[in-house]
Amino acid sequence: MKQLIDLATWPRREHYEFFSAFEEPFFGLQAEVDCSAALAEAKRLGVPFFLYYLHCTLLAANAVEELRCRVVDGQVVRYDRVHASPTIGRADHTFGFAFVEAHETLAAFVAAAEAEIAAVQQSSGLRLNEHTSRPDTIHCSAIPWVKFTGLSHARSFRYPDSCPKISYGKLYELGAVRLMPVSVHVHHGLADGYQVGLFLEKFQELLG
Repeated sequence: MKQLIDLATWPRREHYEFFSAFEEPFFGLQAEVDCSAALAEAKRLGVPFFLYYLHCTLLAANAVEELRCRVVDGQVVRYDRVHASPTIGRADHTFGFAFVEAHETLAAFVAAAEAEIAAVQQSSGLRLNEHTSRPDTIHCSAIPWVKFTGLSHARSFRYPDSCPKISYGKLYELGAVRLMPVSVHVHHGLADGYQVGLFLEKFQELLG
């Protein structure tokens, strides 16, 4: 479900109108999160770490109202809940897009995700479809080979995209902790650095 936002009373109206006129309305930042506790918990539960932190990502994103806002058919809407559209790698080093619905419980999320991952790995091509291209998604991608310190995305300015994009890099050790770089890109008409900060704070809280 989604609600149409009344621009006349929306505090972000001028921000939205200003940044929506840009050829590139997205901005991004990169941070590190402490994954030490999350890695231990995922191992204890027998859950792939990627799915563990992807579940935490959706819980955190859904907790920030602005990350549930999208531009659909020229109108700003706010979804009740957003889901994940992650890239899933294959044995031949290509990837396909997936759709994983948000679930409150980790067990339900993992079951849905593992079924979708299997479908991607048994397919070929990008798997662009009505599910993977839904506007009520977060575009997620793991780049576990690179401890990146910055990241950009390929984008078509002709395509009216407003979905947040979250990427995860290579885990690395710093003293006694295990850190992971996280890149977050959002439509600046819909969210600012404050909201990205709220997401990262909630994400870290859920990781432990």
